[in-house]
Amino acid sequence: MLTNPVVLSVIVLTILSLMRVHVIFALLIAACVAGLAANLSLSDTVSLFLGGMGGQSETAMSYILLGIFAAMIAYSGITTTLIDKLLAMKKTKKVVLLLLIAGLTCLSGNLIPVHIAFIPILIPPLLIFFNYLKIDRRAVACSLTFGLKMPYLLIPAGYGLIFHGIIAGEMKASGMEISMSQIPLAMAIPSIGMFVGLFIALFITYRKPRKYDDGQTKEELVEPTEATAPAGNVLGIVKQPTMNPKTLVTLLAIAVALVTQISFGSLVVGAMAGIIVMFIGRIVTLKEGEEVVQEGVKLMGAIAFIMLIASGYATILKETGAVTELVTSVGSILGDSKLLAATILLLIGLLVTMGIGTSFGTVPILAAVFVPLCLLMGFSPLATAALIGTAGALGDAGSPASDSTLGPTSGLNADGQHNHIWDTCVPTFLHYNIPLFIFGLVAAMVL
Repeated sequence: MLTNPVVLSVIVLTILSLMRVHVIFALLIAACVAGLAANLSLSDTVSLFLGGMGGQSETAMSYILLGIFAAMIAYSGITTTLIDKLLAMKKTKKVVLLLLIAGLTCLSGNLIPVHIAFIPILIPPLLIFFNYLKIDRRAVACSLTFGLKMPYLLIPAGYGLIFHGIIAGEMKASGMEISMSQIPLAMAIPSIGMFVGLFIALFITYRKPRKYDDGQTKEELVEPTEATAPAGNVLGIVKQPTMNPKTLVTLLAIAVALVTQISFGSLVVGAMAGIIVMFIGRIVTLKEGEEVVQEGVKLMGAIAFIMLIASGYATILKETGAVTELVTSVGSILGDSKLLAATILLLIGLLVTMGIGTSFGTVPILAAVFVPLCLLMGFSPLATAALIGTAGALGDAGSPASDSTLGPTSGLNADGQHNHIWDTCVPTFLHYNIPLFIFGLVAAMVL
C-alpha cells in the first residue's frame, strides 16, 4: 500500500509544501511522482496531466468571472461601507469579530454568490484592525475556512446544493439509491465537527494575542487611493461609498447573479449575469471596465490556475486506477468490522482530497469504489452518504491546493506576514479534519 501512487504523491506533496515550496511546483512534482509510480513514462505522465487540466475548466472560469464580479462590487463602494462599519467596532471582542467573519463567509457560498472572491477585497483593509486587536491571523484563517466549508456540507443551497447533488447522483450511479432530501441528514453529524473545530480554534488554540508589524497606516487601508493602495489590491480603485441609485443597482446585480446561478445551476452563467447588470447599470463604464476586469483577474487568476493543475493531478490518479487500487488493497483486511472499514475509507478520502484539493472533484472518484464496499459491509444509504461526503470533505481544509485554504491566504497575506502552509493549511487541517474525521465515524456507525 505504501507504494501506491496516491500515497506516494500525497506524501511528496505534503513534504514539499511544509518545506515552503510553492503549491504550483509541489503539485507538478507530486503529479510526476504519481505517474511514475503508476508505471507511466514521464512523457505519458505529462500528456495525461495536460489532458486532464480541462476537468476543472468550468471551475477556473467561474473563479475568474467571480473575481471580476467581486471587483465590480468593491468598485461600487458597498464593500467599503461594510469595512467602515467593521472598523468602527473598536470595543467589539475579538471572538465576536471572528464569528462575524465566519458568518459573513457562510453567505458567500449561498446568498451572495462570489465564493472566495470577496476575501482579497474584504480582508486586506481589515489587517490593520486585526493588528490593533492583536488577533492571531490563524484564527481568522480558521473562521474563513469554516465559512467556506461548513455550508456546503450541511445546507442544500448554492454550493451545498451542488455538493449534495454530486453525492446523490454518484451513489445512484454506483448502485445505491438515496434522495437529495436525505443528504443534509446524513451530513448533520459530520458538520457538528466543523463547529467543534471552530470553537477550539477561537476559544482555546488562538485566543492569545499575537503581534504583527504595521506596514501601513489606518488611513491608507480604510481610504485607499491609486497611489497608496497595495499593488494588485482592487481596493485601490474603490469609490467612496454613498447611498445612491448605484447601490441599488449593485444589490440588484447580486440578486440577479444568485437567481441565475440557481436557475441554470452554473456559477459561470450567474457571474456573467451579475457582470452584465453592473455594466448596464453603469456601475462600471466600458472605459473603466478594462481596469476593473484586470483587477478581478489578479484577484482570482492564480487560484484558477492552481485548480487547473490540481485537475491534471486528479486525472492521473483516476485514469491510472490508483484510487481503486488503494481501496482494493485495503479491502481484504477489513473483515467484518464496520468501525475499521469506516476508518480506512475516511483515511483514503483524506489522502485523495489532500492531493486533489477539492471535495467536489473527489466525491465522484470515491463513490465508485466506496459504494460497493459499503454495500458489502452492510452500511445503510445514510451511513454511506455520510462516509462519502465526509471522505470528500476531509483534506479540503488543509490541502495546499484547496480554495478553502488559498482563499484565506490571498487576503491574510496581503502584507506578507501570513504563510500559506504554516498559518493557513496546518491550522485548518488540525482544527477541522480531526473533528470531521471523528464525527464522520460516529455518523457512519449510528446512521
